Amino acid sequence: VQLQASGGGLVQAGGSLRLSCIAPGRTFSSYAMGWFRQRPGKERELVAAISWSGGNTRYTDSVKGRFTVARDNAKNTVYLQMNSLEPEDTAVYYCAARADFRGSSDIGGYKYWGQGTQVTVSS
Repeated sequence: VQLQASGGGLVQAGGSLRLSCIAPGRTFSSYAMGWFRQRPGKERELVAAISWSGGNTRYTDSVKGRFTVARDNAKNTVYLQMNSLEPEDTAVYYCAARADFRGSSDIGGYKYWGQGTQVTVSS
């Protein structure tokens, strides 16, 4: 599964961005998807995850109420809508795929990764 993330950029604090991750191929809808980020000097961390159907989601505490993960299986695409962005959200964001939503907070369970997209939030 090849994943292609896009949508990053430079935005002022309080602004919004929407990241997209497309996974061409017929198997996309069978995977749970995750969005991760890696801030400078920090380990890669889970931001949000979504089950194959979209019926289950998970968020790290720092983004709850600000970020929304969604997917469109007909378009083989998963999205991360990011609102009320803060300078602390500055990071390289990655999308990733795993077989099962259970355990989606475990980075080791993600089998496929996209290239990162840079998000920079200025104060």
